[in-house]
Amino acid sequence: MSTLLVPGDSPRRAAAEQFRMDGWLDTAPFEVLLGMRIEELGDGRAVLSMPFTVQLSQGGGVLHGGALTALADTAVALAVKTRLPDGTRFGTRELSMRFLAPVREGGVTAVAAVERVEGRSFFAGAELLDAGGELVARFSAEFRVAREAAAGTGAAGRP
Repeated sequence: MSTLLVPGDSPRRAAAEQFRMDGWLDTAPFEVLLGMRIEELGDGRAVLSMPFTVQLSQGGGVLHGGALTALADTAVALAVKTRLPDGTRFGTRELSMRFLAPVREGGVTAVAAVERVEGRSFFAGAELLDAGGELVARFSAEFRVAREAAAGTGAAGRP
């Protein structure tokens, strides 16, 4: 879990160390704020969970789609990180979420995996399940490793 070094509502200052990650495969402040927990990690796979708290409700009382998308994006990013050397710079290039059923209570689990690697691009997907195991959403994304990272470490060449 990440550790805040300043109050959480402080303005972000890029040049200042305002939080510290416990490790390369860890949750960042935003993910901690949403209550995400890493359940499993390894070799291109990640399983994360998140409780459905009242603060994550949208106006109709179901889990907000943005919270579900954040969980899915984090899960696939961590799956990608398991295939890259520590500290490799990469980011989400494109994402798609298909909502299949509302989440009314309980928690959500994202099961994510790297599906393929093409050059500097990692393609990954996730299935999101409610507390009863019902599939509530499918997510897919492309992540791109920074040019200097790919050239300097050969990171993108690891399938």
